[in-house]
Amino acid sequence: MTKSMTGSFYLTEAIDLPAGSVTGTRVTGTIDLSAYVNVPTGQAIAVESCDLVFQNTVNLSGDVSGFSTGDVGITLQVVDQNPGAVFVRADNHSLVASGTLNVDATNNVATHTSDLYPDNFGPANMSEAFLVVNDTLFITAGSDGTSISADGVSVSARLRCRVVKLSTKDWMAIAIQSTADQ
Repeated sequence: MTKSMTGSFYLTEAIDLPAGSVTGTRVTGTIDLSAYVNVPTGQAIAVESCDLVFQNTVNLSGDVSGFSTGDVGITLQVVDQNPGAVFVRADNHSLVASGTLNVDATNNVATHTSDLYPDNFGPANMSEAFLVVNDTLFITAGSDGTSISADGVSVSARLRCRVVKLSTKDWMAIAIQSTADQ
């Protein structure tokens, strides 16, 4: 069982898809968890929720007309194992959260979908949050469909977390599961 050691707090990371990035471009970033995760004491991070924010890099607005040169899907994934500059499949146990912003440039319409939340894909018997025993979270964002506009797109992940203490059995189970996809 998990025991909360802190109340909820937020960790954020923003990465930029550079102006003119072609379709298929992937950009990565990291969130350092080494101050919160401690193997000898069984301390881990429980990711309770993840909000994804897509903004124009120049003026930080959400006006999608400046995001791309045509129809585009901008995807963001948060994982607890380093996938390199690629996306992982939804059945990958390291996937913490995922979402996509689909832009219909012709009609100036956007649809934002968070397709995976940390509270419904966590380890077995601990479904209230995604438990992380690694000291880094990895964020990958990318565009598919067309190029990013001259303004660029900033993609942010805002994670609500808490520090928890795990039993030795739970710690080992999570550690084994998190390396199973390697």
